[in-house]
Amino acid sequence: MMSIRGLFLGAGAVGFTVAGAQAADLPLKAKAIEYARVCSLYGAGFYYIPGTGTCIKLGGYLRAEIGIQTNSNYNGAYSGPAGANNRLSNAAQWRAREDLNLDTRTATEYGVVRTYFEAYFTWSSGTFTGVGNGGTQYSTGAANSSGLTSVNGLSNDGINGGSLSVPYAFIQFGGFTMGKAVSQFDAPWTNYPSNNFDGLVGGGGDIYGVNQFTYTADFGQGISATISAQDSSAYFTTNIWNTAGISAAGVLGGSYGVNAIGGTVSPDIVGMVRIDQAWGLFQASFAAHENHAAYNGATELTGHPDDKWGWAAQFALSIKNIPTGPGDVINIQAVYTDGASRYNFQSQAVTSYSMYGGAGSLGYAGVADAVFAPGNGLSTVQTWGMRGAYTHNWNAYWNTAIYGAYAAVEYESTGSSLICSGIAANAPTLLTGGATCNPNFNISQVGLITRWTPVKNLTVSGEVTYTHLDQKYDGFASVPQVSSVAKPAGIYQLKDQDTVSMLLRAQRNW
Repeated sequence: MMSIRGLFLGAGAVGFTVAGAQAADLPLKAKAIEYARVCSLYGAGFYYIPGTGTCIKLGGYLRAEIGIQTNSNYNGAYSGPAGANNRLSNAAQWRAREDLNLDTRTATEYGVVRTYFEAYFTWSSGTFTGVGNGGTQYSTGAANSSGLTSVNGLSNDGINGGSLSVPYAFIQFGGFTMGKAVSQFDAPWTNYPSNNFDGLVGGGGDIYGVNQFTYTADFGQGISATISAQDSSAYFTTNIWNTAGISAAGVLGGSYGVNAIGGTVSPDIVGMVRIDQAWGLFQASFAAHENHAAYNGATELTGHPDDKWGWAAQFALSIKNIPTGPGDVINIQAVYTDGASRYNFQSQAVTSYSMYGGAGSLGYAGVADAVFAPGNGLSTVQTWGMRGAYTHNWNAYWNTAIYGAYAAVEYESTGSSLICSGIAANAPTLLTGGATCNPNFNISQVGLITRWTPVKNLTVSGEVTYTHLDQKYDGFASVPQVSSVAKPAGIYQLKDQDTVSMLLRAQRNW
């Protein structure tokens, strides 16, 4: 009995010992799972990143669209195969895009630190790059497709025939903006007073962001002032033409010589003052742009023209709460430039025009910041322009806007003389006897857009844009064969040209 009792007691002791050891291995209390919490400090859509004091917001949109009578989704039939106005011109071009953006905010003892990042994933049906005689292909427009394969005639850029772009990536802190952001010169609506069409002239606009270092002072009551240094090379330089390189083919494409831009020397300096209140907004913007040319010839021994600063001034006005209806708005702006033409012909606008019309007619024109010839200094180009829109809300689901734009380009007497002398010397048979040489031109645009928003954040729109090129050449041109657009050699009348394009779009914001 004693041995049996001892056996049970021993077994019980071992059991308690094992159980105690196992209990010692278990945590006394499970750690609570930290879920994301709503951050109400910076508006709707922000959440705290778990374990931090940083708030984050994820947003974006998905867009599907088709451009009609254009060789690029957002612009008109202004040049190349689109401007050829023949069987090589695309009747339609398709695009799908997904936009993703990340916005973070962190409160610190020195103020809020913000970072913002945005990227586009885009697939476009491409632009026509063939000659219509068996060498035809389409390009997706990838930034760099060299060395990559081709699939069914589409350039393969490594993202399944699509492209990736990063329009914005910047830090904001203590009034400073550092990184890739919208130019401080731009009106708040950038290129779009109420349009989707990309190619409006008449003001600055940079929707893909420009690298900058900016300081903004907020004086309260909606009044602020900004000073900014921004990259001049990416979107704010058009052309600096060396007219010694003029050729007939170049002139017909809207180019008046070799584009002799030198390296970047100075950033563009931008100043801006804004009043933003309940009645609307007023903004005055100013920019200084250095024109830095390369050499007169093939090597540095040929010399170069001295640098010359250009400038631009723009005024923008938005009027809200107008009596035609709730939410109706008028946005207008006007600009003048001298040696800084991109501040009128914004970053998405075309700067070379080559438009063929019916009955053997042709209109061509080009935009530059400055022109020169060997032994001459830079002659800057003056432009002025305006654009605006009126938007009317029919009800909560429908609105319509009418918009327009205008720009004038003046090469002044020296610049015009250099261009016309270059044409006479290097393309003497281009302008026939009695033809007038005048590179100045005007361009006007008018459009109509209607939007339907059946549910929140889903909008379907239809838009039509008319463009008139008022070129100043007069008479006839003896045009050589232009194989890239299948145009035969012949005598073409130099006259103004017109084109109409459409854009249909569906977009879901989230």
